[in-house]
Amino acid sequence: MTAPDSVPLHALTEDNLASASPDLLRAMIKTFADALMSAEADAVCGAEYGQVSDSAALRSRLL
Repeated sequence: MTAPDSVPLHALTEDNLASASPDLLRAMIKTFADALMSAEADAVCGAEYGQVSDSAALRSRLL
C-alpha cells in the first residue's frame, strides 16, 4: 500500500520561489547553469574535471 503524497511539491516550490529574494533566485540559476555547462564540457572532452582523457594523454605523448 502506497501512502498518498502528503506535500504538494509543485505548490510548495512555487510559493517559496515566488516569495524568495532575487539574490536567491540568481544563485540557484547560476548553480544550475554551472552544473549544466560542466556536464557538457565533461562530455565534449571525454573526461571529468581534473581527469585526463585517453585521447589527450595519447596526444601529449606524441608531441
